Amino acid sequence: MLVVADGNVSYGSSRSIMSNNYIYNKNPDSSVSISKMDVIIPFSPDVPCDNNGQRMWWAFLASSMVTFFGGLFIILLWRTLKYLYTVCCHCNIKPKTKEKVINPGIIQADGTIKTDKDEPPPPASEVGWMTSVKDWAGVMISAQTLTGRVLVVLVFALSIGALGIYFIDSSDPIESCQNFYKDFTLQIDMAFNVFFLLYFGLRFIAANDKLWFWLEVNSVVDFFTVPPVFVSVYLNRSWLGLRFLRALRLIQFSEILQFLNILKTSNSIKLVNLCSIFISTWLTAAGFIHLVENSGDPWENFQNSQSLSYWECVYLLMVTMSTVGYGDVYAKTTLGRLFMVFFILGGLAMFARYVPEIAALILNRKKYGGSYNSTRGRKHIVVCGHITLESVSNFLKDFLHKDRDDVNVEIVFLHNISPNLELEALFKRHFTQVEFYQGSVLNPHDLARVKIESADACLILANKYCPDPDAEDASNIMRVISIKNYHPKIRIITQMLQYHNKAHLLNIPSWNWREGDDAICLAELKAGFIAQSCLAQGLSTMLANLFSMRSFIKIEEDTWQKYYLEGVANEMYTEYLSNAFVGLSFPVICELCYVKLKLLLIAIEYKSETNESRSRKRILINPGNHVKMQEGTLGFFIASDAKEVKRAFYYCKACHDDITDPKRIKKCGCKRLIYSKYKYNGYVRSTADGATTPEKAGSQKEAGVRFKTDINLVEDEHPSTLSPKKKQRNGGMRNSPSCSPKMMRHDPLLVPGNEQIENMDVNVKRYDSTGMFHWCPSKEIEKVILTRSEASMTVLSGHVVVCIFGDVTSALVGLRNLVMPLRASNFHFHELKPIVFVGSLEYLRREWETLHNFPKVSILPGTPLSRADLRAVNINLCDMCVILSANQNNIDDASLQDKECILASLNIKSMQFDDSIGVLQANSQGFTPPGMDRSSPDNSPVHGLVRQASVTTGLHIPIITELVNDSNVQFLDQDDDDDPDTELYLTQPFACGTAFAVSVLDSLMSATYFNDNILTLIRTLVTGGATPELEALLAEENALRGGYSTPQTLANRDRCRVAQLALYDGPFADLGDGGCYGDLFCKALKTYNMLCFGIYRLRDAHIGAPSICTKRYVITNPPYEFELVPSDLIFCLMQFDHNAGQSRTSLSHSSHSSHSSSKKSSSVHSIPTANRQSRTKAREARDKQNATRMNRMGQEKKWFTDEADNAYPRNIQIKPMSTHMANQVNQYKSTSSLIPPIREVEDEC
Repeated sequence: MLVVADGNVSYGSSRSIMSNNYIYNKNPDSSVSISKMDVIIPFSPDVPCDNNGQRMWWAFLASSMVTFFGGLFIILLWRTLKYLYTVCCHCNIKPKTKEKVINPGIIQADGTIKTDKDEPPPPASEVGWMTSVKDWAGVMISAQTLTGRVLVVLVFALSIGALGIYFIDSSDPIESCQNFYKDFTLQIDMAFNVFFLLYFGLRFIAANDKLWFWLEVNSVVDFFTVPPVFVSVYLNRSWLGLRFLRALRLIQFSEILQFLNILKTSNSIKLVNLCSIFISTWLTAAGFIHLVENSGDPWENFQNSQSLSYWECVYLLMVTMSTVGYGDVYAKTTLGRLFMVFFILGGLAMFARYVPEIAALILNRKKYGGSYNSTRGRKHIVVCGHITLESVSNFLKDFLHKDRDDVNVEIVFLHNISPNLELEALFKRHFTQVEFYQGSVLNPHDLARVKIESADACLILANKYCPDPDAEDASNIMRVISIKNYHPKIRIITQMLQYHNKAHLLNIPSWNWREGDDAICLAELKAGFIAQSCLAQGLSTMLANLFSMRSFIKIEEDTWQKYYLEGVANEMYTEYLSNAFVGLSFPVICELCYVKLKLLLIAIEYKSETNESRSRKRILINPGNHVKMQEGTLGFFIASDAKEVKRAFYYCKACHDDITDPKRIKKCGCKRLIYSKYKYNGYVRSTADGATTPEKAGSQKEAGVRFKTDINLVEDEHPSTLSPKKKQRNGGMRNSPSCSPKMMRHDPLLVPGNEQIENMDVNVKRYDSTGMFHWCPSKEIEKVILTRSEASMTVLSGHVVVCIFGDVTSALVGLRNLVMPLRASNFHFHELKPIVFVGSLEYLRREWETLHNFPKVSILPGTPLSRADLRAVNINLCDMCVILSANQNNIDDASLQDKECILASLNIKSMQFDDSIGVLQANSQGFTPPGMDRSSPDNSPVHGLVRQASVTTGLHIPIITELVNDSNVQFLDQDDDDDPDTELYLTQPFACGTAFAVSVLDSLMSATYFNDNILTLIRTLVTGGATPELEALLAEENALRGGYSTPQTLANRDRCRVAQLALYDGPFADLGDGGCYGDLFCKALKTYNMLCFGIYRLRDAHIGAPSICTKRYVITNPPYEFELVPSDLIFCLMQFDHNAGQSRTSLSHSSHSSHSSSKKSSSVHSIPTANRQSRTKAREARDKQNATRMNRMGQEKKWFTDEADNAYPRNIQIKPMSTHMANQVNQYKSTSSLIPPIREVEDEC
């Protein structure tokens, strides 16, 4: 902006202006003196500058304008010429095309035709050098390559540096004379602009559209900042001018941060964009005001200028945009005020839009959006999935329980929804060990924030009350896929709602249960717990308490709660056994641990030495006297504290043999404990730490549990599992009619030459392919449907009634998981309790696909609320009534979720029955431990079986009700005084084993994390023998596959099961009246290899006086001196009896021949092997008779039929019975003749 001495000088060309000024300065008679002119340019004699102080701003501005408009003119001219050339040449295209058609080729001397295709293509250097240069320039400025990113970042950094130089020079006058060789800032600015010029050339070459490139903001910035620098060097002058336009480069700040991989989220990118646009606009406008206010208006001879610093202009623009306008600083020049008029319109709009949005992004940033910083020496786990106040509080209550000692693990919760106030308060109460981060495990960035790659495990919680369980399982499976995709080696423990969805986890390549990955299926375990209660009432409560961390609550009053809570304080722990136990059998170690160490050992971990794969590990529950402990055996204990279990690890026979106080058993000095000896396949489980410590075992030989198959070694220990040891005078063993000294705990199928192998029919499929469950050919559902009249005619006793609520739209509860434990192969066929389902036929049709291979299953279509249906199935004679509902999660009101189950339970309890069939009930099995006969001699625990009294009221019917809402347990028993706020495990229905809620399974997440063997033990106990191999098979076929009996599959039957014994009669009757529980424990263990672990006692037994109340409660692991009463029922783990099956089979077949409608004259055992064809003909004749009779009777059917109609021919090799076996059959006949048996097939399907 030109400042001249004479305001009357006309403004024409630059040349005329210079001449006029020169003439004016030479004229001494001018009316305007030089002294009157404000000289802004400082004069210095050593600077070769204009001696007259003439301003040269127009030269700087002209250089920029000429560059901009000159280049724009050249581009437009080039485009015009190119367009004209294209139009002119377009006319010559058609004649050339015609010429090519007429002359397609040139005939050569050899007769061939040479076409254009035969001509070699022109070299690339001749046709593509422009394209190559353009591509090279594009690569140089592209952020997709390392060179391009470095160049872009460098240009931005230099632009900010040039802006900084502008800030420094803004304190000087607008125009001044400066020597380039002495001004350091000018030299730096010159170097920056040379680099900008080169970068401008690269951008120009790489641009596809040169016109739009010329009009870009960055190009305009270069036009008005680069040429003036060269002019300043030439004129030895410096003009501040339009250098403030460098602030517009700040708009690219977000792009630079994205190139550097700093900005990754959309919110952060948006925030930086808004801030950069706002700040660059603000600084640029302030630079323009600074220029015009310090220069003045040209038409006012620049006399109206004012001295304002750059930062005062910044302040002025801010108060202008915010419409505050204090008036302390304002624009005086006309150009400044005109600019403010237009700027306030756009600035106010920008301020009103950008500032609130920036504030919202800053203030609404995730409160829990940081990253986890791991602590050295401290592990952490990541918990995700269904994160609510209830699920988190239940998890933390069990995970951080004081009985786990010092849990040196930090818990990191990751959820995409911020916690509410209650959940936030819970996190603050545990702030030393709990952190919360907002995010999703499906986002790899969030997984990196919580350091999932260094986490010890990842736990995924499921919504147990989700109305769509399959959708919830699908969500958790996707979480597993995302986590495993990010870090395949991470250990994952996830909750699943439906059993059939576990198969999808096997499709994940990195899912490996051998490395600690576990899926806790709530439906499977819930059904397994309930099924075990059908075999031993109250067992579900005992197991749930064992695998949950409960604090000891001491009660001084002599009430049933006192003894119940003493048992509740026990939990399940694992610890390695001391070397002092090496060589001893399991019963001896179990007795020593209970008597001396006050520990209850119930199982050990067995691993084959022939295969070091972790898949060969097995959990053996009460394996018996044939197992000899080896070094490094892992034991499963029931104790009240993790410190108590250490006694089994520290025990030394030399130092602790004479110690009577178990608390004094600690690590002794004579014993060398080498911790590395107890490394199992890279995994060491320490109960003292309360954490899982994975380590590599290296090449060290792994110690395992060795099975001794030598008959002589086994005979030396205990000759029989079901016969007591009675020494003769000579120290030998006395033979009895029912027990031979040759009977062994070891599976006789594994002994070569055993007679059972010869009698085994290898062509009959009685069990599934794994040998773990009873199996029969699939049956159509119509063949097992009972009507009311048919059910009434069928004498049902000792059965299980399953009342199920559901319809076509209900989610499947997985009834197969309930039936499988009741059809485990460690029961003999005659010991299987018939199962009757009462419910909607439409719903049961959907479940039948998974049930059609199980024997002794029938369906009564109806409703559990109908008393007629309940009486038809003889509910008063059942061993257990199970009440389930598939409609529980479809109701929003939590208090109404269990309405159907509660109504059904109250309906059954209010029913009255006639005692006319008490004789049948007296002979029913009740909670009979399978394999123990009531008719056997006095030396067996036959008289210790539970004989359930005849039922005249529904209050005495054993019932277990599934609940969703824990607080609804108060409605099951009207005579209890439970507070609605009482925890579930403290309520009377749960303590009595009549109620079960899925919430008790929450503790399995933390229990599985600290010890992955715990989940294996639970599934072994409650599922009847489900294995990973079986799950893989079900994933393929969704149904059990029948298999032929082999020594290997039949050996799987040899496993322990739960039973319940009474003390009012039998060999334990002498201990039932005031005896000690410890004496009973030792006697049962030594005599019958039975492992007792709890008592099921009448609620008012502590009173001493007779009571009409028949309710019982659970006492877990009583102390040695605990006093027994005759009415107690004892929970025990008993061995599999190989010899009970043959005699019982004979009984079943003989009874069947007596009551069969076909009136067969003899048992199947009397059929010679040579008469197989006659046997087939006899069967065909019998089928014809049955068909004729059914046509005559109309509705008669065969219930509990375990063979298909078109059964395949079977070659059965049967040997005649021995005299001893025939005596047993006759003995059973006399007992069973009182009860018309349910019609069964001849063979155990």
